Amino acid sequence: MSHVVALPVYDGMTLLEYGAVVEALGFRWPELPELGYELRTCGPQTGVTTISGATLVPRYPIGAIAAADTVVVTGVRDPYRDRCAEWADLLRAAATRGARMVSVCTGAFAFAEAGLLDGRRATTHWRHEHLMRSAFPAVDLNIAAIVVRDGNFLTSAGASAGLDLSIALIRDDHGVERANDVARRLVVTPHRHADQSQFVDVDRIQVRADPAFTRMLGAVGDDVCRSWTVQELADEANVSPRTLHRRFRAYTGFSPLDWLVRQRIRTAMSLLERTDRPIEAIGRATGFDAAETFRYHFRRIAGTSPRDYRMSFRGA
Repeated sequence: MSHVVALPVYDGMTLLEYGAVVEALGFRWPELPELGYELRTCGPQTGVTTISGATLVPRYPIGAIAAADTVVVTGVRDPYRDRCAEWADLLRAAATRGARMVSVCTGAFAFAEAGLLDGRRATTHWRHEHLMRSAFPAVDLNIAAIVVRDGNFLTSAGASAGLDLSIALIRDDHGVERANDVARRLVVTPHRHADQSQFVDVDRIQVRADPAFTRMLGAVGDDVCRSWTVQELADEANVSPRTLHRRFRAYTGFSPLDWLVRQRIRTAMSLLERTDRPIEAIGRATGFDAAETFRYHFRRIAGTSPRDYRMSFRGA
């Protein structure tokens, strides 16, 4: 008996995440037993146009979500404004019936919009960490992870993480050996022992409803090596220290000083990628008084050492 996998699609979608899931779950390898997945692309039956101009014509209406064994949402139109709210009732119906609920990249926002991630562990693309935390504070977000599992829900980071997630689904359904066979043919690592922290760019939060807070973040980002105090940060934002703590938690999910340390580490990442400066010098240039402190926080936040990080981006 086949296992029905529903893949909702929409105008303006990207093909990468969708294609990764389709190739991993739907391809028939001549020398391997079939995986038994019946993929049902669902959406407007007049067709959708991807951001690159390709056209997809779903064979099934969007209602196929509610009857699937597994639902894989590979993105939403716009995580800021249009989270495919018209899917919410169908997603809730599928989850209530016991379907396995899976998201890639911004697909997690469709689940969050439907209220399905409240109190659950989840992840999404690192670029949308702050939006997820502010828009859906009830989600237990782990932005470092490539794939997060919470019961019948699996969420993943962006782009290539769709392959990691697909291999995890095959492992769940068919065992380690079969998953490894598929991974080898796709030329991917069956278990990626890493996280997406190392790919995070130096990203300035834009809090549209609070321009003073945004300006303060910009001032800190321009001078990360300065020994900022909480009072100085509060003065920059024109609020009390207590209000500053509250807004930092709401907008970023971190305390002011932890956020500052993260900005220093992200600046250090950029220097490691672009320059040949010694690691100790980069630590000092980004506000760390001791090399041991720099290495500790770098590993805590990036999930690897400064040396290994540099090698992964620049080679030996």
